[in-house]
Amino acid sequence: MKKFVSTLLFAVGFSSASMIGLEALGQEQIAGGSAAMAGRGFAGNAKTGDAEGVSVVNPARQAFDTKVMLNLNFLLDVSTADRSNSHYTRSGLSMPSMNLSFPMGDFGTLGVSLWQHYSASIREDIDNEEEMWNAELEYQSSVYELVPTYAIRLPFFRMVSLGASAHFVMGSFNRSLTLGADNSEISKEDAWATIEANVIDRVRGDWKIKNHVAYYTFAAQYRGRMASYFFSFTTPYTLKNELEYNMQFSELDTLEPTRKTREIKVPAMLATGVNYRFNKRHNVMADIAWRAWDRNIDNVAGSWNMSQVTKTQNDFNISIGYQRDGSDIFYESYWDRITYRAGAWYKNWYVEDVSEIGGALGAGFPLGRKGTMLDLSIQGGVRLTDDDHNWSESFIGIRLGLVGVGNWGKTRGQ
Repeated sequence: MKKFVSTLLFAVGFSSASMIGLEALGQEQIAGGSAAMAGRGFAGNAKTGDAEGVSVVNPARQAFDTKVMLNLNFLLDVSTADRSNSHYTRSGLSMPSMNLSFPMGDFGTLGVSLWQHYSASIREDIDNEEEMWNAELEYQSSVYELVPTYAIRLPFFRMVSLGASAHFVMGSFNRSLTLGADNSEISKEDAWATIEANVIDRVRGDWKIKNHVAYYTFAAQYRGRMASYFFSFTTPYTLKNELEYNMQFSELDTLEPTRKTREIKVPAMLATGVNYRFNKRHNVMADIAWRAWDRNIDNVAGSWNMSQVTKTQNDFNISIGYQRDGSDIFYESYWDRITYRAGAWYKNWYVEDVSEIGGALGAGFPLGRKGTMLDLSIQGGVRLTDDDHNWSESFIGIRLGLVGVGNWGKTRGQ
């Protein structure tokens, strides 16, 4: 089991992300990063059903599951970033989340999710042949969480459920900045005699929670005949990043490393959402999540007079979505059994003056009689900024999810 989890964490840890906030936390993945959620604009944390499963924002939802569900999600992301005269295009493949839920009847539902919360990934090589210098920049950071959940319906008021989850934080941060020899002040005739030494600034460290093993989410859900609602509260916590700085010359001579611990106070989060069902199979939904950042984030910074802080702002996400559920009758036409989705979102980043607008289309394709489904979504949007120090970005992504549903632990005929 330990080897299996380590392999999954490795897959989650290597992903492409935004160029915004690289020195801080990187890009925050919108909670509920499954292909189904993405297809409806990341809305629908109040929607119940055996194909919904674990929600890191609303753990109370899974109490209404009746079948075991395993959900694996993959993301192919392509983005372009512009600032002044610089332009970059990047792509990457990652696994933003996976989850498993296991209903136990009147004893509630257990679940577990592996979720990438923040990520930063970039590698760029810059060469200036005229001035005979070069530079290499690489960031690789991932804050991921292992999230066990539990939810139960109230015994005498079965339309209401309560849920809780613990978020165990893990991850690492790596930055490498290499500056090649600067021969700009030396004539071309004499440049051959200079020492081609590279100066390498490396920073490495791990992510963990200060003074606690985890932070927590508490939620309540009401499921009515036509409408469902949820409300959740996620506790504040402090991320601790113990960093080691190493300065090297051509990877031969290494100066004495220096160490620094930065602490990032992540505020509490409030979230709520509604799902309204009409004509049995049509759903419209809306979700809101909000955090009030009240202080700047210490950057990794270090050498070459790099910026010491990232300024913050209130972080919120508003999502709206639509889903037409596919028919669960196997002998009906395949097109009628497909689930269709659409949605949009607006996100105010935690980074000051950065906002994101996106939209998505998606579909769920049933595979066989047992409820297995292949989810596909296409998403795109822009990240806008008024700050000259940040990048403006456009992005497009394809998410693929594999959902397995079954009656584990039951014999045939039950």
